[in-house]
Amino acid sequence: MNFGLILLDIKSNTFSIFTLVKVYHTNMKLFIKYMVSLRCKMVVKSALDKLGLHYTKVELGEVEIMENITEEQRRQLEYSLLQSGLELMDDQKSILIERIKNTIIEMVHNEELPKINFSDYLSEKLKHDYTYLANLFSEVTGITVEHYIIAHKIERVKELLLYDELNLTEISYKLNYSSVAHLSNQFKKVTGLTPSFFKQLKNKRLTLDDI
Repeated sequence: MNFGLILLDIKSNTFSIFTLVKVYHTNMKLFIKYMVSLRCKMVVKSALDKLGLHYTKVELGEVEIMENITEEQRRQLEYSLLQSGLELMDDQKSILIERIKNTIIEMVHNEELPKINFSDYLSEKLKHDYTYLANLFSEVTGITVEHYIIAHKIERVKELLLYDELNLTEISYKLNYSSVAHLSNQFKKVTGLTPSFFKQLKNKRLTLDDI
């Protein structure tokens, strides 16, 4: 929360009294759908800059600006974001669903995953009971939070396998799997391949592409 300072001069017959008064301005939050990457952040910042809107925070799916946005500015921002495949949201349920998705994406792709249960992390981060979040997510998207987390964890495993900087034991620890066997079983269930076979296929494809 930002505040400005106003200096009041209260005059008497022999002296002046100066009083500092805090004037508070509450930042306005905007919620944006499909904002899932660094490139998206850059697009949003550029759109805000063009409209002369000053932001204090630009995160996945969420922006804080210092001004109250006018209807015309909102219309222009909506149009600008749509050109890049992004969408300004109003519906509270849709906003919460997008916040759940973005929190999961940040959680899984963060270099340092929190060493707590995903359910506890989501509940703490979004200030809602996990059961409520899970039920709402399933109702709106048709899949469970757990399946969404697993899908993103497997995509992260694929990335780490292709980077070839960590072995399976290190990857399983990094992504909070209980064991390499747990990671391998989940990977095969989702992709139909073992992690090692997936890596071999990708390496072969890369070799062929180099020919």
